[in-house]
Amino acid sequence: MSEPLTSLSDPDITQAELDTVREALVSPTVSGGPAVEAFEAAFARFLGRKYAVAVASGGIGMTLVLKACGIGAGDDVVAPAYSWREAAHAIAHVGASPVFADIDYWAGTLSPEKAEARMTPRTRAIIAGNTNGHPAAWGPLRDLADRRGVRLIEDSSEAIGSTYRGAPVGSFGDCSVFDFSQPGPLVCGVGGMVVTDDGDLAAGLKRLRGRRPDERFSVVLGATPHFHAGMSDLAAALGLVQLARLDRILERRKQVERWYYQHIQSFEGIKDPYIAPEVDEVHWFLYIVHLGTRFSPSSRDAIIDDLQTAGIEAAAYCHPLHLQRHYLDRGYRRGNLFVTEKVADRAVALPFHTHLGEERISFIVETMKDASINVGAGSAIYL
Repeated sequence: MSEPLTSLSDPDITQAELDTVREALVSPTVSGGPAVEAFEAAFARFLGRKYAVAVASGGIGMTLVLKACGIGAGDDVVAPAYSWREAAHAIAHVGASPVFADIDYWAGTLSPEKAEARMTPRTRAIIAGNTNGHPAAWGPLRDLADRRGVRLIEDSSEAIGSTYRGAPVGSFGDCSVFDFSQPGPLVCGVGGMVVTDDGDLAAGLKRLRGRRPDERFSVVLGATPHFHAGMSDLAAALGLVQLARLDRILERRKQVERWYYQHIQSFEGIKDPYIAPEVDEVHWFLYIVHLGTRFSPSSRDAIIDDLQTAGIEAAAYCHPLHLQRHYLDRGYRRGNLFVTEKVADRAVALPFHTHLGEERISFIVETMKDASINVGAGSAIYL
């Protein structure tokens, strides 16, 4: 009898979430309504930001941010290729050009020095992400953006709860974008949130998101051509409960992280997960194992296949954006971003969610260890 599938992610949903969604379903408003406004207010308070704008997804939220900042055709936006794909796609959607810069080898986040080297007079913004939950170098990035007179946009699609120099992720960009789809800890189906302290940007985001309430009963265009990109009350109701339970969810994920770390010590040549000195706490998005240099991308893929055969859902953490077809067609090639490619070639994402117990984690780690031996690379693995 085959092992049951261990999913890469599995939302932490309790009766509280089920009850609140049922209440939203029987309410007079299931589209944008009071639950959306309550979620926006609660999320702004949670981060200490002045404004929060709920959107249909993090990807559309990033698109709205770029539009609200007036970024479009003829503009460059510097971004990492080792990141959430929707951030770079948003640059293309508004007609601007993504300019990929390399990452820091240890943190996996955009290197401020390499970002500056890629800037030109056409650069209008920098998008930096808190990759896999690890905060970017926000101090140097803020200095760079201010010195060069460009927008700093924070991609927090993979991070919530992590802190940098005493402040939570989501605090650092002119706008910061969150995504609430799997496999993150706060899940409301599909949805996202943009936070900012700039009232003009917040107003622009809301105009682009959808019609104002006083325009909804008109068939005319309205004040601004919009994207019909609002969040439903169903998603917002779910998000409100998840936000209220977030501390508990994050703590349970921390326990899973501790179990992983204990069991993966059975590999030789192990290295502790890296946390930069200026980072106070990291809440990982996924549990990533970085294979040693004797592993090739094909052996990494073989390990993933062996895990899948054993009923363990695993994935290559990142296929660098500059090596994907849309960007290859625009001139990018392998070798352009050495560090990004080196890290991405050997990164494996393992199941990471609150429903994993220590026994299951032990099975996952032992299966991966056996798989690494099967591909002929021994146990040269490090975190």
